[in-house]
Amino acid sequence: MKTIADALTQARAAGVERLDALMLLAHVLKQSRTWLLANDDVPLNGNQTQTLPSLLARRAAGEPLAYLIGEKEFHGLMLLVSPDVLVPRPDTETLVDWALELLGNSNIAAPAVLDMGTGSGAIALALKNGAPQSRVTALDVSEQALAIARDNALRLQVDVQLLHSDWWQAVEGQRFDMIVSNPPYIAGDDHHLAALRHEPTLALTPGGDGLDALRHIIDGAPQHLQAQGWLLLEHGHDQAQAVAALLRERHFASVTTRHDLGGNARCTGGRLS
Repeated sequence: MKTIADALTQARAAGVERLDALMLLAHVLKQSRTWLLANDDVPLNGNQTQTLPSLLARRAAGEPLAYLIGEKEFHGLMLLVSPDVLVPRPDTETLVDWALELLGNSNIAAPAVLDMGTGSGAIALALKNGAPQSRVTALDVSEQALAIARDNALRLQVDVQLLHSDWWQAVEGQRFDMIVSNPPYIAGDDHHLAALRHEPTLALTPGGDGLDALRHIIDGAPQHLQAQGWLLLEHGHDQAQAVAALLRERHFASVTTRHDLGGNARCTGGRLS
């Protein structure tokens, strides 16, 4: 009968990294990784033996681990994810940390915050969790993504308003103290897209040079921000200068770029002057 140790050997032979294999085993056996390592002589039952090979094969083929186990941690929150949404990245926490820093220094009692293209709800939920005084609205054009975001908000008991919207459509006439977004920004011919084939293309690239969604957000932001309101945007590692120029063209001041954990220019933002 196959044991946990045997399953880890099988995973290695399939080309799955040990940590990923442990995560999949923990998911299948409903145990912690620490327990697995301390009990690697425990046999798998029939159902577990049947389930594991398929998961290992999918991981070896490049499917994100988060989709296989159905969840991903982001900024201290465990989020449900599916192939309808991007897997939240640690680099995006750079955007959240910057927004929370500004909200913490704000003299507005209940700042209104808009998250554009929320996907799983990661940014919106992290902002509301970290700045509970804020009033957070999040929108997405994908109903499937919004269903995931609603499930996450309900599970985590975090109160955010979720709207179906093609960018500004559902918030016309409204103004916010802060707007944040991690929009699709990968260029249409970028070779990295091949490695991201399991994630929704709509959330990855607008095609062309990758800047179309960023341009659209920046162009519309002045009509949707309060005076002195902030616009913070995640972008590609080589897009900071272009995004900063677009912000200045639309009369944003204090334009700044923040770097991610890998030292890449990841977020650029400014204050409406």
